Amino acid sequence: MKPQRVIVTSEAAALIQRLKKEHGPLMFHQSGGCCDGSQPMCFKEGEFRIGGSDICLGEVEGCQFYMSADQFTYWKHTQLILHVTPGRGSSFSLEIPLGVRFYIESRMLTEGEMQALDSEN
Repeated sequence: MKPQRVIVTSEAAALIQRLKKEHGPLMFHQSGGCCDGSQPMCFKEGEFRIGGSDICLGEVEGCQFYMSADQFTYWKHTQLILHVTPGRGSSFSLEIPLGVRFYIESRMLTEGEMQALDSEN
């Protein structure tokens, strides 16, 4: 099975589906900024301007998930796992008014997974 750079928990998947029903197509960007810390941010598709230095890590629940290339340098050996937890985050992400926030956990990719991902490029 082909490894994925980003996956979601069932709770996060349910929240994404709820947000899609309310807002339409969505996208994610893994923030590395100072005001919101380093957290995944959910926007209406096209609402966040993707730059030439952003890369798409894959899709979660049909939504593209981006990260800056500089930040990816530090995360390229990991698989990101998108979670949701109660609490109010300090970002502009769409889930914040619902009293929850997305967050990322990561795990190291195996050597075999890294080789499979490298062979795609």
